[in-house]
Amino acid sequence: MKKKVAIVALDPQAGRFYAKQIRELFGTRIQISAYSVRDGSVENLERADLYMVSTDAFESVGDLRQYIPIDGEVMEIQVTFLWEVVRQLQSLPAGTRVLFVNLSDKMAREAVSRLNQLGVNQLVFEMYYPGSPLRVRAEDYDLVVTPHEQRYAPPCIKKVLDIGQRVLTASTMTEAALRLGLDELLETSRFQAYQNAVAANTYSFDQMFNRSRRLESQFELLLEILEEGMIGVNEKGEVFACNRKAEEITGVNSKLALHQEAAAVYPYLPFRECLKSRRPLPPRVMKIGGTNVNVTMAPVLRGGDCIGAFAGLQRFSDAENRQNELRSQLLHKGHHAKYTFDDVLGDSAAIRRSVSIARRMAANDLPVLLIGETGTGKELFSHAVHNASPRSNGPFVALNCAAMPENLLESELFGYEDGAFTGARRGGKPGMFEFAHGGTLFLDEVEGMSPALQIKLLRVLQEREIMRVGGNQIISVNVRIVAATNEDLEQRVEEGSFRRDLYYRLNTLPVLIPPLRERGEDLFLLIEHFQARLGARFRLSEEVRAVLASHQWRGNIRELRNVVEYFSCTGNAVIGPEDLPPTFRYCPLREERPQPARAVPQPVMEQPGSEEARRFVLRRLLLAAGAGAGRDSLLRAAREEGVALSQLEVRHILAALNREGLVQISRGRGGSRLTEQGVRFCRENQIG
Repeated sequence: MKKKVAIVALDPQAGRFYAKQIRELFGTRIQISAYSVRDGSVENLERADLYMVSTDAFESVGDLRQYIPIDGEVMEIQVTFLWEVVRQLQSLPAGTRVLFVNLSDKMAREAVSRLNQLGVNQLVFEMYYPGSPLRVRAEDYDLVVTPHEQRYAPPCIKKVLDIGQRVLTASTMTEAALRLGLDELLETSRFQAYQNAVAANTYSFDQMFNRSRRLESQFELLLEILEEGMIGVNEKGEVFACNRKAEEITGVNSKLALHQEAAAVYPYLPFRECLKSRRPLPPRVMKIGGTNVNVTMAPVLRGGDCIGAFAGLQRFSDAENRQNELRSQLLHKGHHAKYTFDDVLGDSAAIRRSVSIARRMAANDLPVLLIGETGTGKELFSHAVHNASPRSNGPFVALNCAAMPENLLESELFGYEDGAFTGARRGGKPGMFEFAHGGTLFLDEVEGMSPALQIKLLRVLQEREIMRVGGNQIISVNVRIVAATNEDLEQRVEEGSFRRDLYYRLNTLPVLIPPLRERGEDLFLLIEHFQARLGARFRLSEEVRAVLASHQWRGNIRELRNVVEYFSCTGNAVIGPEDLPPTFRYCPLREERPQPARAVPQPVMEQPGSEEARRFVLRRLLLAAGAGAGRDSLLRAAREEGVALSQLEVRHILAALNREGLVQISRGRGGSRLTEQGVRFCRENQIG
């Protein structure tokens, strides 16, 4: 069966180049795919036997683990240049002024540093990259040198030397072969030709290979690049390889172990069992030197014969830092609710009804199920429910059930005991239920839970107690569950992917959050809100307002914010149809079902019973004199005086008064103020 290899790079072109190199060297033994962070293809990363990641792809291990499974085999890609490139650059005259062009400042500096290490020291380099603040003049440089990125070179410099993309180091290729169990490829002519062509500043691959052969082990030095301890035996059970990491873990000097019976040097390692069975042994935990060590063992098979075996040793403490990067982020995230129901913007009947229901639901202690499409504000509602509940002084912990593998989700929810799994923190770790004790646990995308975890969650809801992974002690917890879903859970129940009993437990207090397309004029209130937050100044044309009002808004409020940001970047004072994002040209307008015709809202002043509101607005503007008053200040005054007014009603009243010449409406913070005609109108009608 072919081994699957995934290449992850920052730039898609670099990823494809690395994949091509590896494919040429490994041939039909592997199936390789390339992914890029820059073009977003890493979001579709598939399962692989080995993930090879470039050093510039991610800022941190935490970013890396968002895409790669926690148990995935990961290695770092190291790059260098071909010897012919090094010799070509060394032939340039000393003092030549070179502008080195690459994708980023970091990549440019890494490349130049590598060239310096390889002996290219006579040139005067300066780095240039997209967005560089460097002001380039043709007379300041003799030529441009670039690793196949001449598209970013300043056009004023005509002489360009393309040295081609950097290639993978021989040690990177070797490590990949060892991790994939294809070490027999190291003896092929293709590998030897590659190691002769690739530049190295210490030992070349050929030097390492020959030294390993002289010591009767072609792996002795090659294994030093691995992050775990490795011990190799031949078919007789004699030790022929032991790296420095294995020395640290076992406390046995490799010089004393080489050519000795492994059973005598490492009696606790089951080499004989592995050689006899000719199969990998299940991972096991052993106490070595007073430290818990995870031991894996696999035979080396070639041509149907077992010619040896390797043992991998990894201390729990070594794996702990890598596996707990994500846990440390989750541990400190979401322990305090940030929003209340006052942060829910909108005057439509649909959103008012949802807020009213959710506010009433918050007062008791039963589970709440928030149902709504993506981007409708379910997480905001969860914060608001917590802050409106008797548990508002307790912790608020949020967790996305679809964002992590099942085994990691289980340990995050329920915690784990010391030694429960590889990488488990010494002393164990409390889970999210324990952190949320006395408060609220928000489970977003709850439909992403596996059936096994659904059973555990149901028990917590019924019994209010948990058991940590690897533990045997019952822990009582007092937690209120707020769950959220953007799918039809009833349908999931019918399909059998969601437990019926858990559904009815979570669905005790359901709250439906309406999509943006059903919230009417809230659309334009939200646009004004995002405008204010962004400091954007633009006005929508009537044509654009009509298009926005009829748009489906599949991404709801999240999509709307993106559109407002797009409008703010156009720099136009009036947004016309030509300023709409390109996606709007292809979005069908409400194809699902014909919508009933809606009457165009009439100004409030023309509706029955609005005279009191009209007089109130005129009176407040008269009291404000020339200073003017904004809609927010009018709404606050209305609440203080017990006048029933909404933002939409205030806007209609002001618009009608403006058309009558009684009020002047200013943009921004200027608010609205009475005109001279408006002042006379108030005096004549005894308003004030």
